This record gives sequence, C-alpha cells and structure tokens, in this order.
Amino acid sequence: MAKGTVFLVGAGPGDPGLITVRGAKCLGSADVIVYDRLINERLLDLAPTEAERIFVGKSSVTHTLEQDEIARVLINKALEGKTVVRLKGGDPFIFGRGGEEALALTDAGIGFEVVPGVTAGVAVPAYAGIPATHRGISTSVVLVTGHEDPTKECSDVDWTKVAGIGSVVVYMGVKNLPIITEALIDAGRAPETPCAVIHNGTTPRQETVEGNLGSIVDAVKKRGIEPPAILLVGDVVKLRAKLNWFERRPLFGKRVIVTRTRQQASRQTALLEEAGAAVVEIPLIEIGDSEGENRLRDAVASLDLYDWVVFTSANGVDAVFGILEKVEEDARAFGKAKIAAIGPATADRLRERGISADFVPERYLSGEIADALIAKGWVEGRTFLLPRADIAGRELPKRLREAGAQVDEVVAYRTVPANASREQLLGVLRERQADIITFASSSCVTSFVELLSGEDIEKLIEGVCVATIGPVTSATAKEHGLPVTVEATEHTIVGMVEELKRCTTL
Repeated sequence: MAKGTVFLVGAGPGDPGLITVRGAKCLGSADVIVYDRLINERLLDLAPTEAERIFVGKSSVTHTLEQDEIARVLINKALEGKTVVRLKGGDPFIFGRGGEEALALTDAGIGFEVVPGVTAGVAVPAYAGIPATHRGISTSVVLVTGHEDPTKECSDVDWTKVAGIGSVVVYMGVKNLPIITEALIDAGRAPETPCAVIHNGTTPRQETVEGNLGSIVDAVKKRGIEPPAILLVGDVVKLRAKLNWFERRPLFGKRVIVTRTRQQASRQTALLEEAGAAVVEIPLIEIGDSEGENRLRDAVASLDLYDWVVFTSANGVDAVFGILEKVEEDARAFGKAKIAAIGPATADRLRERGISADFVPERYLSGEIADALIAKGWVEGRTFLLPRADIAGRELPKRLREAGAQVDEVVAYRTVPANASREQLLGVLRERQADIITFASSSCVTSFVELLSGEDIEKLIEGVCVATIGPVTSATAKEHGLPVTVEATEHTIVGMVEELKRCTTL
C-alpha cells in the first residue's frame, strides 16, 4: 500500500475566516483530521463528512495525547495510505511544535507539506486594534514564548536583548506574567511601558486588558484573565484607542442562540458573527420529506398547466426541484407558468435553479403576496399551485380562492421537531450564557416551548432578548408567553440581524 501524505496546516488563532485558501483546500480532501484544543471546530465542517476526526488537544495542565503519541498517530494514519491533515492553531512552526512533528515524519519516511497559518502574535493584537509595528513608534517586533519546555534547567529567552525591541509579543504568557514583566523591567524596560493582554483573541469572546509593565499583573488578576492570551509590550498599544475596530462591532460579545435548521443556520450565523456576536446553534426544527411525495410528483408533472406557482419558502423550491432532478427535468418544466416568491431568500434560491421570479411582494408575508396579486388582477380565473410545508397557514389559499382562483395545495416538505438537546438548551439558559434568542419561524417557537415543557420558561429567558423574523412568528411567540423584544421590519434573516444591530437596548 502506498503511503499517505501529512499536511501540517496552520488554522489561525481562532476566527475560522483566517484559515488560508490552501489550508481549506487540504481540509476538503482529508481522510483524517488530527486537531488541537484551540481549533475552531467549524473548520472541521470543511472536511468531508466521512473523514475521521481525532482530537489531540493539550493545555498547560492536561494532555489528551503526549507529543510523541501525536506523532505516532500521524505516522500510522499515513502508513494506512490516508491523506492526513494535522490542524494546528496559529502557524505550525511558530511555537506550535510543528517542527518536531515534521522531523518525526521525516524519520519515518512519510511525506509531508507545511501550510503556514496566520500566527496569533500578529493577528490577535490586530483584532485588538494594536499593530505590531508602526512607523514612528516601533519598527521592530520580537515573538517570545512565555511557556518554555519545563524540563530545561534555564530559560532560552535573553530578556536583556528582548527588552530593547520596540514591540514584544509573548505567547502563552499569562501563567508566568509576573516573572515576565519583572524580567523586562530588570532588563531595562521602563515600568511605564504600555501593555495589553488579549484573551481569546480574534473570537467574539475576545477580552483586552490594558496597563503598563508595572500594573498589568494586577489588572489581569483583577479581571480574572486565564489562558489562552497574548501579551504585547510597547508604545504601539497606545494606538488601540483609535484602532480598536473588532470590539466596536454592534453585537460584539453578545451571545446569540440560533434555532433554525442546521442546513439553514449557516447564513444567519455568518451574519451574526460578522456583527461581532458569539453564536450557539441549537436547531429546534428539521426539514423532512413530504409523506405525500406521490401527490407532489403529480403536481410537478403538471407544472406547465398552472398559471402561477407560488413559493413561500426556499425549502419549497428545494422540494420541487428535488422531484424534477429525480425525473431528469429542469426549470423548463414550468412552461408558461409564472412564478411568485414570498421574499428575496426564496427568489435567490429560485435564481440558483435558473428561474427569475415574476413577482416578489414588497412585504414578505403570505397575506401580502395574496393582496398584491389580487390588486394586479392576476388571480380571478387563474390556476395556482402552492407547494408548501405541512404546517403552512391557511391565509394565502383562502384569499386566493375568495378572489376567484383555483388553488391546488400540495405538501412539499414537513417541518418536524429536531432532535435538539434539552440539556444543552437548559444549560445555556440556566447559566445565563445567552443574551439573544432568534426565531425565524413559528415552528421554531413551538418546538422551543415543547422542548422546555415543565420548566419555568419565563424565568429561564428573563433578561434574554427574543428576536423574531416578523409579525406571524411574533404572534406565535406571544401566544406562548414569550416577550418579543425585536421584530424584523424586513421579514428576512438579513432584516432580523440588521434590526438587532440597530437595537440600543440589548
């Protein structure tokens, strides 16, 4: 059997968006991923679902596997002919022990490739608004480890030389912070030199403590800062007052529960994270196939006989085109039928399938689409197909029929409660780890209430902002006693996130 290859990939310091293009490509072709404790696990989603995932995380006090055992895992998997990605925080060769792993692979005759990553010593200060170098302030920077090999008799760091460098960046320095600051002062660095300790850098949990060499130890202790953290020493810290872009984002640090289906949550999660939020995905519903697929098949086979096909969700689009694909048909099957979409997300999904919607209402509600079609004289005497969810409301078909249309409704998909973790949801709410909970549909609200049956929901969500995608979902929430704080003006996921960003009471 031919030997496999090992890719030593730098994952960056925490923000999954900092993975390199090459790193993402390696993950996409991996058979095995061997990953560390500080890796953002969303990066694992870039790998094939069937890829083996092996956690080998280490902290300063506990090791899942020792370093030589990790090397052995890499070697053994490569000997099985597998493509192995060793996913390491930051850059593999900057205090990441990637060199040791590369040497072990070389000794075992295993081919490897190093994919550099964005190192924490540069990225974390940047996310705190502190450039490591700046013309006129510091034209040099040194990267130092604050946690050396504990078996060594003495430190390899020459603090006398380090103290004279413009900007000093210390990795893993919180535990030994008193020793490090004292060593720098003893080596001639002024106690008044500005400092910053940045905890969980590049993530929504980022926390920055400022001070100087003489005061930073007490400041960090007072704030209870623990690893992982970066220490930066130098006058460049003063620039943070003007350059602190990351922590000024509108939802920075807000903890948000997203309750959409896992397949649909990614877009909402990305928008919230771009606004600075920390997102917890707890899907409360799933989309299932229609139990009456034969009826859906019959309707799809007759698409060109309708005057209008009205899609009220992207899921309906997917269901209809799923049938078309099974019978090897495409958008041409709609023939003369005109297409209406309830909103931009549904219209976008149609566009992905090669269809531009003939009509999208100004307000994205079922009642609005009916009223608008009636007002334009497009309903009376016309035939309509409505491929919708099993729990879809009755307002749309009722109004169309009252206006003289012939309406065929067909269940295109089912909305069912997800196998959500009651314990996870309870844990987040009981520990006050959520500032906002978002509901993108009435079915999410219903599943939320059912999942917490028997609990004092009012007490659980006390102080939590309830955000909904629109008035229909808000009405369902209020029926169940949930106080709605934020309701999207534009009834889309983008609209809901924008409304949260504008809210001043969060």
